[in-house]
Amino acid sequence: MTWLIWRQHRKQFLWALVTLAVLAAVMLPTGLAMRGTYHDLGLADCLGRLGHTTLAPDGGGCEQLTRRFDNKYGGLLYAAILFLLLPVLMGLFFGAPLVSREVENGTHRMVWTQGVSRRHWVLTKLGLVGGGSVLLAVVYALGVAWWLEPLTNAGPGRLEYMLFDVQGVVPVAYTLFALALGVYAGTVSRKVLPAMGISLAAFAVVRALVELLVRPNAMATRTVEYAADGGLFPNRQAGDWVFAQTVRNSAGETVLNDGILGCPPPGSPGAADCGRNIAGNSLGPGPYTNVMEFQPADRFWPLQAIESGVFLALTALLVLLAVRQIRKIS
Repeated sequence: MTWLIWRQHRKQFLWALVTLAVLAAVMLPTGLAMRGTYHDLGLADCLGRLGHTTLAPDGGGCEQLTRRFDNKYGGLLYAAILFLLLPVLMGLFFGAPLVSREVENGTHRMVWTQGVSRRHWVLTKLGLVGGGSVLLAVVYALGVAWWLEPLTNAGPGRLEYMLFDVQGVVPVAYTLFALALGVYAGTVSRKVLPAMGISLAAFAVVRALVELLVRPNAMATRTVEYAADGGLFPNRQAGDWVFAQTVRNSAGETVLNDGILGCPPPGSPGAADCGRNIAGNSLGPGPYTNVMEFQPADRFWPLQAIESGVFLALTALLVLLAVRQIRKIS
């Protein structure tokens, strides 16, 4: 049975390997070029000295270097949109036809009359195809994480939308979910094209719900307060996921939403004028306090674990439903 399953799906795996090879041929030279520039500019040393501190004077001092790096390579971040498609493609071309093609062509009856139970048949197929898909997903996730590392370090960080979704372990969880979703859709529709359409729509809906509702609320956010005239600013290279930035006056009232007030450190050129300008505004009595609500960058792996757990639980549920649904196929 293993040999039969391999013969049925070998073209799909070969095409997947060709796709990974093409991606590697593009990512390897561009990744090496980015890393070379990242170190030659001194950006690696600057960010290394800065670390992941939440607040820093002048926002970290690496702004000029990151701007030069972003001007050259920042556009490559849009490639993350393409990387998002790879897990769902596995579901469409591996999961959706797994059962529906057999039922649509009537070949499932021949297997079931050879002493192979329906449960054994579908679990064996899903186990072998799923195992191969996991290997492909791991290679893809490791390659993408290596390629994106300079961009995320110099840019928004790994917690940013789209960048979070193509790094770590969540791509593997997405792939397994897409595969199980495709299999279940195939047992319901019993035709390949409807199963692919159902899988695509359901995958997009579930991913959006988890990304917009579950991920932001998976862990309690952290809040930091700092004086507007203290010379400190949010570290733009810390990689923190910022939810909100507001300003409060001395009475504790929020006087500015989605913004901050800030001046250079006391004693610096322009600090006194900046302080007078802030005091002369119409925001109420000072001094003013900036408040930032955020998820720290070091929560990348806990958030990855939580989201992966959600999708693995959904995967197990879909496999159970698919096995139950197969009992109804004649």
